[in-house]
Amino acid sequence: MSSCARPGGLLRGGAVRSTRASLALLLSGTAWAMCAMGAMGAVSSAAAATVPAFVQEPRAFGYVLGDVLTQRVLLQADGKDVGAVTPPSVGRTGVWLERRPVSLETDADGRQWMVIAYQVVNAPQALTQITLPALTLTSASGTQLQIAEWPASVGPLTPPSAFAAGDLLPLRPDREAPLLDTAGLRRQLAWASGLLLATLLAWAIWWGWRNQRESARLPFARAWRRMQRLPDAQAAASSDAWFCLHQALNETAGQVVHAGSLAGLLARAPYLQPLRAQLEHFYQVSAERFFKPASGVAEFPLQALCHALYRAERRHQR
Repeated sequence: MSSCARPGGLLRGGAVRSTRASLALLLSGTAWAMCAMGAMGAVSSAAAATVPAFVQEPRAFGYVLGDVLTQRVLLQADGKDVGAVTPPSVGRTGVWLERRPVSLETDADGRQWMVIAYQVVNAPQALTQITLPALTLTSASGTQLQIAEWPASVGPLTPPSAFAAGDLLPLRPDREAPLLDTAGLRRQLAWASGLLLATLLAWAIWWGWRNQRESARLPFARAWRRMQRLPDAQAAASSDAWFCLHQALNETAGQVVHAGSLAGLLARAPYLQPLRAQLEHFYQVSAERFFKPASGVAEFPLQALCHALYRAERRHQR
């Protein structure tokens, strides 16, 4: 029994170990197969993520400095929209081209296009082939649209040298500007000058007539015209000059004015109010001159007061 039991136990232990080894090998093979399949799927998905883009290319010839070449890229892969696409950078892409900001368009079928424009920023000396650069546009879903290079030609604006044949010269002489008919302008200028001269002459005549009329009509204007004939020193000493100014003040007030009735003069002629202090001094000196001659008379700027009264009167008349 015991001897039978030991061999049987040994057989059972070997069977278990064999089963475990087989199971480990099976699991290891399964894991390797799954890894291989995953790697193959990743390679397949990576290959499927990059697709050539459908591009409407610009004309390949006839460009010069400043022209714009425009590519239109369909934002679809396998007939399905790829979603939002990161636009390419803006700026120089080489010697000849500068990429401008892209824009999006939607056609009549509802398909979305990305418009990529390149401007020629350099001028060659001879006909030259340039290339629109290759691009890879990445969408938010991970799909990449591959845009291939596109060749084009750029020509110079002018030939490097003139032909020097016939009228094809390196430099042309200056072209004289056509003469304009200025007879009408000269007539208009003559009429305008004549009207201006007539206006100035009429204004001068009116001004002289107005001053002459005022000097004959206004009291202080008449007094000032008479006072101007005398030097200032003689006017202050002349009794006629004092009487002349008194008469102008009386005529302005409509009555005889003295120191006590000065308020009536200022009420009738309020434009003389700023000269009140000078008028009070005038009447004080005048009273001493005519009624107290023995006491001596202080010097008084009679002509200056008359001129100030005349200017106040003129300002009021205006």
